[in-house]
Amino acid sequence: MARVTWTREADRWLRDIFDYISLEDPIAANNVVEGIYQKSQILEEFPQIGYQYEHQSKRNVRILLYGHYRIAYEIADTQELFILGVFHGSIKIENYLF
Repeated sequence: MARVTWTREADRWLRDIFDYISLEDPIAANNVVEGIYQKSQILEEFPQIGYQYEHQSKRNVRILLYGHYRIAYEIADTQELFILGVFHGSIKIENYLF
C-alpha cells in the first residue's frame, strides 16, 4: 500500500477550489472538495490507476480524474506518492508543475 501525501501547493489548490465554489454554494463546495479528497484515497491501493502525463521532465507524473478536475500526482517510489495539485480541466497543468 502506498502512502499518499498532499503537498502544500496541492492543499492550496484545494482551498482555492473550495473558496471559488463556495461564493455561490458552500454545500456544493464542500461536496466537491470532499469528493476530490476521497477519489485521491484510491491511490493508496492503486497508485498506477491514473494516466501517465506526457511532459519533458523525467518525473513520474500521473493524472487521476474527478469530474471536471485533474488530480496531478507523482509516484516517488512504490511506497509513496505526492499529490502535486488539483486542476480544473481548462487549466494548462504544465504552466504550474514544470
